[in-house]
Amino acid sequence: MADSKPVVQIGENSPEQVAYKLMELVAEIEEKSIQTKKPSAPGWTAADRKWILDTYSECLQAAKGYRSLG
Repeated sequence: MADSKPVVQIGENSPEQVAYKLMELVAEIEEKSIQTKKPSAPGWTAADRKWILDTYSECLQAAKGYRSLG
């Protein structure tokens, strides 16, 4: 019996792609650099692993319609 692994959709407008784009917007609003270790703009900080994973997870839940409004 084959192991069933989740399929990750990377196509245009997939929940994963929408979540990533949303995470990029959140990073910009929160002045977090996710592209480099050393942010060049004043006031910006580097996003650490925890911030990236937590934020992406939250964005993915929102993209899939599971985010609670309360």
